[in-house]
Amino acid sequence: MDDYEDGGNYDQEEVYDEDMDNLDENLDDEMLDPNGEIEILPQDTEELLDGTVNNTAGGNPHKKGTEVHKNDRMTTPYMTKYEKARVLGTRALQISMNAPVMVDLNGESDPLVIAMKELREKKMPLMIRRYLPDGSYEDWAVHELHAPE
Repeated sequence: MDDYEDGGNYDQEEVYDEDMDNLDENLDDEMLDPNGEIEILPQDTEELLDGTVNNTAGGNPHKKGTEVHKNDRMTTPYMTKYEKARVLGTRALQISMNAPVMVDLNGESDPLVIAMKELREKKMPLMIRRYLPDGSYEDWAVHELHAPE
C-alpha cells in the first residue's frame, strides 16, 4: 500500500442519506418566522399578548438599546482596570496607525507610552459605553472617569 493511498472506497457507490432531506420537515412551523429562519427566545423573557417581548424586570423606565441621559447615570465614575486596558490598547493601536496625538511627545515613540500619557493628562479622544442589565447603556468620555493607577 502507498503512503498516499487511504485504502478508500473509490470503486463503490456514494452513500446517500435520505433522512437529511426530511430534516427541514421535522421543524415545527411555530419555530420558523415568515422569512424561514429559526427564532430562538431566551428563557427569561416573557411574551406579551400582542407578540412583543418584555425583558425589563420591575418596569425600568429605560428601554432596551436606549441611551441613559448624562444626568441620570447610575454607574460609578471610576474606570475599571479592564476599561483602562481596552482604552490604552485601542488608543495605542490608533497612534501606531498614525492617528493624531493629543499630547506633547517629548521624544516618546512607543504608542503605548503615548496612550498612557494621554490618559494621565485626560486628553484621550475616546468614549466608553457601559451596558446595563436592562439593555440600555451609558456613554462616558474618558476624561470624565478616574483612571486606576
